[in-house]
Formats: sequence, structure tokens, C-alpha cells
Amino acid sequence: MDLILILEQSLNGLQFGLMLFLLAAGLTLVFGIMDMINLAHGSLYMIGAFLAAWLAQLTQSFWLGMALAIPLTGLVGMVLEYTILRTLYERDHLSQVLATFALILILNESVKMIWGSDLALSAPRALSGPVELFPGFMYPSYRLLIIGVGLMVALLMWLLVTRTKMGAWVRAGASNREMAMAMGLNIQKIFTFVFALGACLCAVAGTLLAPLFAVQVGMGEGILILAFVVIVIGGIGSIWGAFVGSIMVGCVDTLGRSLLPHLFRELFPAQLAASLGPAMASIMVYLLMIVVLFFRPQGLFSRRA
Repeated sequence: MDLILILEQSLNGLQFGLMLFLLAAGLTLVFGIMDMINLAHGSLYMIGAFLAAWLAQLTQSFWLGMALAIPLTGLVGMVLEYTILRTLYERDHLSQVLATFALILILNESVKMIWGSDLALSAPRALSGPVELFPGFMYPSYRLLIIGVGLMVALLMWLLVTRTKMGAWVRAGASNREMAMAMGLNIQKIFTFVFALGACLCAVAGTLLAPLFAVQVGMGEGILILAFVVIVIGGIGSIWGAFVGSIMVGCVDTLGRSLLPHLFRELFPAQLAASLGPAMASIMVYLLMIVVLFFRPQGLFSRRA
């Protein structure tokens, strides 16, 4: 197995993990503070990607499209929280799941009516080529940009949560919502802030991944499943847990899909390896979750441990 291949796929796993973190960070805070299961979180990722693609076509600029799509997606998130999701906070989890699943269907059809089933968004031309990281190893410059932006956003999130007053309120709400309310915190404003922040992070992830994947209706559902796996592994309500869990899931998923088929071709007959490799790669993430939950049922860094 080629060392260059392993290194390349490791960077791909880091890149995918950082984008998962952008989704999981908002989702884990919504789940941790509001005790709400929001299946429509992935729809904000889809809306952010569609807004970025549409605005990039209008302005003829990838960067301007991204800069406009992020606050607009945050505004969409605030409107959804204020009009629909706020009514679900006191409901049981089954009601939340059913209502937000219905919201997925509504948002999918709404996006289809506005923009159609798909849009195209290309990476900036200046970042279309590879970069030589060291002799003999070329890596796409756009994927390096995604890694850089992901690390920068993760750092900003850490600073926000650990070094600001709003971050202290968010941590208090994630740790013990009832006590935070008893101490006089306006938990409703914190809810709205967290939801808007999560929507903005979804837009960042959707915009950056749009040139690599298709911008199409329903694109948020698959990645939402992985985001839920991340917060289960990392621990509900923990930003640090979301970061660690995202990197673990991103690397396991990417390395499993790229390396397991090569490994099985060395160990098993070709026909068996052709079917066993993809099958095992698809369940590696869930095996990781099972192992973590066996030893740490509350997650690695749960705020509610």
C-alpha cells in the first residue's frame, strides 16, 4: 500500500472531519442546551449550499456568494427557530423527530420550487490546481483551503465558547438548563443565538463542500446522519467533543473507503474483496461509535457526564 496514498487520504479525512465539525458543533449545542432533536439541521446545510451557488452565479464571485450566503442562512435559521421550532421545545423527542422530519420534506420541496433540483458551484479558478507539499506529493489547493478554514473556524468557536460571556452562558445552558434559568439567564435568547450560529456554520460547510459534491435537493440528509454519530461519540453539548469526534469520524470514514478495498484485495479472492471492501467501509464509522459507547456511554467529553 502506497505511503503517498495513505497520506493523501489522511488529509482528505481531516478535511471531511473539519466540515463535519461545522455541522456537529451547532447540532450538539442545540441538542445539549435545548434538549431538542432537530432532523432539519441538515436542510440548513443544503440551503446554505444553494444560496452560495445562486449568489455566486449572480455576482460572478465564489467569495462574495459565500460571504452573502452565510448571514442569509443564519437568518433562515432564526426564522425557523422563531416560527416553528420554538413550539417544539417542550414536546417529547418523538414529536420533535416527526415535526422536524416533516420540515425536511417542506424545505426540500421549497428549495426545488425556487432553484430546481440542483445547481452548479465551481471552486475559485486560482485554487483549481494542486500544491506540492513536499517532493513527490501533490495535493489539491482547494482542499487545503477547506482544511485551513475548518481549523480557523474551530479555533474561533473555541474562543467564543471558552473566552466570552456568551460562551459562558452557552456552556451553562448545555451543562444544566434549569439551573441557568434559575440564575436569571434569558435562555430563549441563547436558544436563538445558538440556532443562528449553527445555521451559519452549516452554510460555511455547504459552501465549501459544494464544489466537491453535488449541490442538490436532499444533500443534507446523508451528512446529517454522520453529524449525529459525531455528537454521540464526542458527547452531547461539548464543542471539544464535537471536534474530536468529527476528526475521528472523518478519518475513519475516508480511510476506510479508500484503504479497506486495497487491503482486502491482498487478503481475499478478488470477487469476495470486491463486495466485502465497500460493505466493511460503510460500517466502520458505526463500529467506532459502538466501541466508544461501550466504554463511555455518555460520550468522550459529555457536558452531562
